[in-house]
Amino acid sequence: MTNPHETLLRERLAALDPEYLQIVDQSHLHAGHAGNQSGASHFEAHIATKQFEGMSKVEQHRLVYDLVKDLMPHPIHALSLKLSHSTSAPTKGNQ
Repeated sequence: MTNPHETLLRERLAALDPEYLQIVDQSHLHAGHAGNQSGASHFEAHIATKQFEGMSKVEQHRLVYDLVKDLMPHPIHALSLKLSHSTSAPTKGNQ
């Protein structure tokens, strides 16, 4: 079952028309952390979209954070990004 915060992220990130989108709830890694009092609040997003082509990594990150800015810092406390402009899943080498 998808939690409501993940659903909100997916709705916002759909604007990128991603070829690949994976959202991982990492809130359990932050149990007891001040930003995790409400439960699911720490996420990692793996995104591959052609919209990133020709953009620097900073521009890619700005684009994503602009799409979710109304969700931060509440209900989303932290969002880690792994981004790619190819149709393959983002990996450590192309973040």
